[in-house]
Amino acid sequence: MDSNTIPSAEGNGPNCLRAQALAALAATEWPEKLAAVRAIEDDAALDCQRSFEPIAGLPGRPERPHLVAPAEVKHRSMATLEGRAALLHALAHIEFNAVNLALDIIWRFAGMPEAFYRDWLRVAREEAYHFDLLRQRLAALGVAYGDFPAHNGLWDMAERTRGDLLARLALVPRTLEARGLDASPMIRNKLAGAGDKDSAAIVDIILRDEIGHVAIGNYWYKQQCTLAGKEPVACYAELARRYDAPRLRGPFNLEARRAAGFDDAELAALQAG
Repeated sequence: MDSNTIPSAEGNGPNCLRAQALAALAATEWPEKLAAVRAIEDDAALDCQRSFEPIAGLPGRPERPHLVAPAEVKHRSMATLEGRAALLHALAHIEFNAVNLALDIIWRFAGMPEAFYRDWLRVAREEAYHFDLLRQRLAALGVAYGDFPAHNGLWDMAERTRGDLLARLALVPRTLEARGLDASPMIRNKLAGAGDKDSAAIVDIILRDEIGHVAIGNYWYKQQCTLAGKEPVACYAELARRYDAPRLRGPFNLEARRAAGFDDAELAALQAG
């Protein structure tokens, strides 16, 4: 059942970690959202069984950037400051969406072990850190988050999988976010090649942390497959078809993917297409 349709439980206060995650998800301005994520304590009270009424307008996001179809996002030359700023802006938007995705999985899916929710809180914090690093770098280049248009592909998949935890785990961290593991070395090298070592260093930090985030997705995906009696590779292929996931194309960062918990059978299936 989609948790959007389940009424809130009685007698649970707003300090519950999952309630705080929902409130942070609803925050519209980025300073408010980042502050709300930072305010959630490691040892915050946690009701794993509680179901919530969603807040209207999820996810909260600022009026800018203007959202367009992916094909409408222009590619600019790395030889220009504007081109590098546009790339960093696109990365910042991905990280902003990733904050929302981590917060969403915390409140939306009840009945998981405590460690599940605390794992995704860690992800939300690190994604917020990445967003802020990129935002500060953009500011140093004379650009603000919202100055370029952006697309909403990450959140679109979250909407499609809002009633299916196994699909969410398969198709967001293990598919869309794992694509970042493949793309990061090329992006980093482009920035470094253009002489932008400060921006390249931020991409290095993001890749390091994203390996851990994809590993969390892999762990819980495989845990849910085991509970459901499903073989992970075949289950992934079925979910990718059902939810029309994008077909992944190489080159693949096999070293990073192995570090993130993809096994040989999964990597072989990935390379086979």
